[in-house]
Amino acid sequence: MDGTLIKDRTIFVISEKKGFKNQLLNVLKKNIDPYQKSIEIARFLKGINSQECLDIFRNIKLQDNVLEIVNKLKEKDITIALATDSYQLFADDLKTRLGLDYAFGNILKLNEDIISGELILNNSGKTVCNDGKIYSICKERVLGELCERLNIKNSQTIAVGDGVVDIGMIKKAGIGIAFNSPKEVQIHADIITDDLNIILKYI
Repeated sequence: MDGTLIKDRTIFVISEKKGFKNQLLNVLKKNIDPYQKSIEIARFLKGINSQECLDIFRNIKLQDNVLEIVNKLKEKDITIALATDSYQLFADDLKTRLGLDYAFGNILKLNEDIISGELILNNSGKTVCNDGKIYSICKERVLGELCERLNIKNSQTIAVGDGVVDIGMIKKAGIGIAFNSPKEVQIHADIITDDLNIILKYI
């Protein structure tokens, strides 16, 4: 989602608006598992109204041509899923706005509309992902489970990602696309691009 469907990273935008960017950067520098960072970062949101966060999220611009690409995929009856190490709250909102079929993320616990700071990991079993790390969401596992649900093979899928959390998914998919990504991601991809329209060549 972040950096792929939308042009910025949700938690960075919120941290700038709510004044915890330095604390966020300090957590990201820690030598701990990625899922542990996700748990710590969620605590910075404690006490913030979830609707306020949604309003901030909705002001993040979509990547170029996302709406047109999604509509063309839907015309071909292609199932579209979003998987993010961000929050289900935002993933569901973008799923609705774009008309996607599935959205997978981490759940922020709420007390009524107020964020508690507690996080329910999508990767609740702490599955070790392809690169030996434990992320808050294991996207390769999500891809595999979705293939089982839809009764399709991995070879019938396209995965698009931009970060290290996406490497396992990119490697597992029939076609793995590295979008605006660093070299450590690109080396695992079938296609390297800065233009999402390339997806349409493979459907």
